[in-house]
Amino acid sequence: MKACLVIPIYDHGETIGAVVESLASMSLPCIIVDDGCGRSARAALDGLEARHDWLEVAHHPENRGRGAALKTAYRIARQRGMTHVVQLDADGQHTAADVPNFLEAARAQPDALVLGAPIFDDSIPWHRRHGRKLSKAIVWAETGSTAVRDPLCGFRCVPLSPTLSLFDRVHWGDRMDFDTELVIRLVRAGVPVVNVPTAVLYPEGGVSHFRLVKDNLRIAMSYVRLAFEAPWRAASISIDGKRNS
Repeated sequence: MKACLVIPIYDHGETIGAVVESLASMSLPCIIVDDGCGRSARAALDGLEARHDWLEVAHHPENRGRGAALKTAYRIARQRGMTHVVQLDADGQHTAADVPNFLEAARAQPDALVLGAPIFDDSIPWHRRHGRKLSKAIVWAETGSTAVRDPLCGFRCVPLSPTLSLFDRVHWGDRMDFDTELVIRLVRAGVPVVNVPTAVLYPEGGVSHFRLVKDNLRIAMSYVRLAFEAPWRAASISIDGKRNS
């Protein structure tokens, strides 16, 4: 197992420095994909890359979406010889101190998708909390498995071999629908799931690029598309023939 960190970013110049510094003690390479950031965020990234030799920044000339940025990060990681990526957001929501817990779970079960199971405080908006419950129920129905505790958490450890294999065979969403589609497709492909509890914060004044109506509609349409995609398989069977639970 060889793992690195990946962070997609779009105009989170005010928070990315603290996120990167919080990861410095991990002794892991980190790939940041700038998804068309503006001048100030790009300047922050240039400064971070100049200070840290374990950090690599790739750039999209224009905004292509969260999913597109993560696809770029995964492919670069594979080119660098990585087998797994630990994925975090750039806005400071995720607890960097939990990275070793994700790595430990991945080492124990290298073929698994390791998902963050969020522990929220009162800072989470009500619509986010209830939207996550609905998404979980839909993912359970679409995969035939109750293995996934939260399909939306962006803090996760992803095995690259099965993920990139699916990239080569099917078209995936490039925006906010990416995270849930990754979960559904990998579970359907027989990849087992491990859930790791982790604190997730919604900082006061934090910048979110999630558009309540447009992105929820995009996610809903991906659920419909995946529900009718053929051939549909009962994906609650893991690669060793045992049922996920």
